[in-house]
Amino acid sequence: MPLIDPDDTEPVEIPVEGTLDLHTFRPSDVKDLVPEYLRACLEKGVLRVRIVHGKGTGVLQRTVHAVLGKIPEVLSFELAEPDEGSWGATIVRLKDRNDL
Repeated sequence: MPLIDPDDTEPVEIPVEGTLDLHTFRPSDVKDLVPEYLRACLEKGVLRVRIVHGKGTGVLQRTVHAVLGKIPEVLSFELAEPDEGSWGATIVRLKDRNDL
């Protein structure tokens, strides 16, 4: 999945394997990045996605959750279990493409 690196103008290839770590992106990119990544996951048949937003102040987590709430392809989302990042990550379940 090619994206533009905020510090460069060259596309950066992000592997679509079910984990999106937002630590390397600007918070302002999240509103476009998350839906784009989830679409790429759907295209590859990845229906469970882990989004790492970090623990911090919770602002990025709230932004991610607000974005997820607006995406029709999202079946559900919840904070991760302790072994997957607890409140520093969100687990997203996507609707199967056949159910859309």
